[in-house]
Parts: sequence; structure tokens; C-alpha cells
Amino acid sequence: MRYTLFLNYGEPAEGQISDEDMAAAQTAFAEYAAALDGAGVLVSADVLQSTAAATTVTSRNGASEVIDGPATIADEPVSGVFILDVPDLGAAISWAERCPSASWGSIEVRPSALVWDREQGWHQS
Repeated sequence: MRYTLFLNYGEPAEGQISDEDMAAAQTAFAEYAAALDGAGVLVSADVLQSTAAATTVTSRNGASEVIDGPATIADEPVSGVFILDVPDLGAAISWAERCPSASWGSIEVRPSALVWDREQGWHQS
């Protein structure tokens, strides 16, 4: 079953994180991704740019609106995602607990209702 780990944490201000701390975090995430991949459960992972780079699109009653910025303002915006294919929620939680950003933010674990691929179209994972 597929689960998405939403990595939620505040966006640091310019210069708020030292180069040494950033390097340590990058190493921790590289090791985490390698562990997920080595276990054969990693489907995809993305680190997102800051919310300042976000664009929000809505379409209501045939009219589209495009605005600069995120859809919502949050103290802990989504900063990245890992999509896993694991047997159950317990396994997904176990991997979430090992995520480096669990120590400075929160990890939302959410199962996929449907997934899409070229061979099957929309289907349950």
C-alpha cells in the first residue's frame, strides 16, 4: 500500500541555519533516502522550494485564478514528501519515525486512496 509522508516544518530565514548544520541535515536525508531505497519501499521523494516560490491555481465556474503564494499560510508548511510502498500503516509510521525532520518538525502519514500509472490508469495501490 502506498503512503505519503508529508514533511512539515517551518522555513528558516536566510542565514538561520549554519553551513555545518545544513550539511549534517543533507547527509541525514541522503542516508534516509538510501535506507528507504535499499529496503525497496521508496517510490518517490521531493524536497520542495520555499512557499515564496509557490503558485496557487483555482478554477471555479469556468474561471481560473492564478495567484502567487501558497494555498494556505502555515507555521509548518509542507517542505517535502516521500512516497512509500509498504505493507501497512505500522510500517509507514516506522519509516516516518526515522525521518530526520521528525526531530524539528512533524511528519503526516497519509495512505493513498488511488494511484495512477500508465499501464493501469487509476487504481487502488
